[in-house]
Amino acid sequence: MADTKREIERKYESDQSGLPDLTGVGGVAAVIDKGVAALDAVYYDTADERLAAAGITLRRRTGGSDAGWHLKFPVAPDVRDEIHAPLSDTVPRSLAALVRSRVRDAELLPLVRLRTQRRVRHLVDADGKLLAEVSVDAVRAKRLTGDGGSAQWTEIEVELADGGDPAFLDTVEKRLRKGGARPSASASKLARALAETAPEGRPEPQERKPVTAGDHVLAYLRAQREAIVALDPAVRRKVDDSVHRMRVATRRMRSAFRTFRKVLDRSVTDPVREELKWLGGEIGLDRDQEVLTERLTTDLDDLPETLVSGPVRTRLRTWSQARRSGSRRRLIAVLNGKRYLALLDTLDAVLADPPLRPAAAGKPSKVIAKAVRKDFTTLTGLLEHALDLPPGHDRDLALHEARKKVKRTRYAAEAAVPALGAPAAHLVKAAKSLQSLLGDHQDSVMARQALLELAGQADAARESSFTYGLLYGREEQRAAAVEAEVPAVWKAIKGRAAI
Repeated sequence: MADTKREIERKYESDQSGLPDLTGVGGVAAVIDKGVAALDAVYYDTADERLAAAGITLRRRTGGSDAGWHLKFPVAPDVRDEIHAPLSDTVPRSLAALVRSRVRDAELLPLVRLRTQRRVRHLVDADGKLLAEVSVDAVRAKRLTGDGGSAQWTEIEVELADGGDPAFLDTVEKRLRKGGARPSASASKLARALAETAPEGRPEPQERKPVTAGDHVLAYLRAQREAIVALDPAVRRKVDDSVHRMRVATRRMRSAFRTFRKVLDRSVTDPVREELKWLGGEIGLDRDQEVLTERLTTDLDDLPETLVSGPVRTRLRTWSQARRSGSRRRLIAVLNGKRYLALLDTLDAVLADPPLRPAAAGKPSKVIAKAVRKDFTTLTGLLEHALDLPPGHDRDLALHEARKKVKRTRYAAEAAVPALGAPAAHLVKAAKSLQSLLGDHQDSVMARQALLELAGQADAARESSFTYGLLYGREEQRAAAVEAEVPAVWKAIKGRAAI
């Protein structure tokens, strides 16, 4: 079984031997020498180093207090999530699954071996509580493929204790810098080992600045593809909001393919859009139900108990569970399935050799701006048609269609920001506010449908339906308030939406 730990650490290089005295730094009462550990780690990756390119490390390490398999994902600068699995001869299946979106059908190979002599010191406060662990690591690296290049160096590593204040690391860093240390140029030991043992003549990847309309569209699409791949492990690990963010990435990509049809050939991208729609539907199978249940539960909790008639909470819980058609097992099966992996390969292929149309070579200020304006014009027609309708079912449907279009307009403006700057950024902000407003309206529509269903079930069971009717009335009032607010918000957006 794998365990997860949030790791906050910094690495330093120094031409000096040893450490400066850290006693008294940020409440450090004592520096305790914990001795020397001999660590032997073999790092695994694909032959083309896909994990390393994403800042991910997978290693099998012996020695020290945490021997076993370690998989590390970057979270933020100096912050990584480390997932630990027991020592075994082969890569644990639980860890292999977490990197499958990167590895796919490629083989995980032993790439680099690092042997480290680690001298460990604990920084503790006056009560003996651990503040941080500081180690001086003498590292010997050997590449296990190609010509077997080698390297060696010494580095200082400072790891914050669990639950510690990251500001403490700033205080320690000041003392280390005064002692001659400097932040490491490499994000990890593996990154340094790969750089220093790389075969001579290997070309460094060159990042090209977007120039044409096609460049900007492809940069946006690559960012969404990367988000899908990067969020895969988080979805598998049930990290909060990961399903929602992955689903949004699929929507952004679908939207960009549709909006920029003058840039990319839709005969190629339309089938990809359909597969992205399938993926978004599969991973979000229970997401909408969860959101709806949370809304109804919150509304119910806001009622005085005197207005809750009958077993409303029990019925709501039973109804919600019955409507959950998905499961963790189904979700993981999708992420492990051939169709999903084939979609990732297709995305890679389309972005590596994009089906560009003539407009792709055009100026972003013309081509991209025109596409965004077209989406905005369509949105204008849909929303103004909805607002002209009387309150009721038809207006609800029309506002829902406008909501979908405002999302597409927002995503188009997002893609346009690097090329168009402030005007596109203003439109993104405005569209986001309108999307939120229309989203609340649609949530109210769905809540009222659910309350009617629940009331019908209560009547059939000869229970009181009073509370459901009360909640229905409140939802009607919320929807009416939103509908009354939309015209003013829309008027303000039209006044600022010049692109």
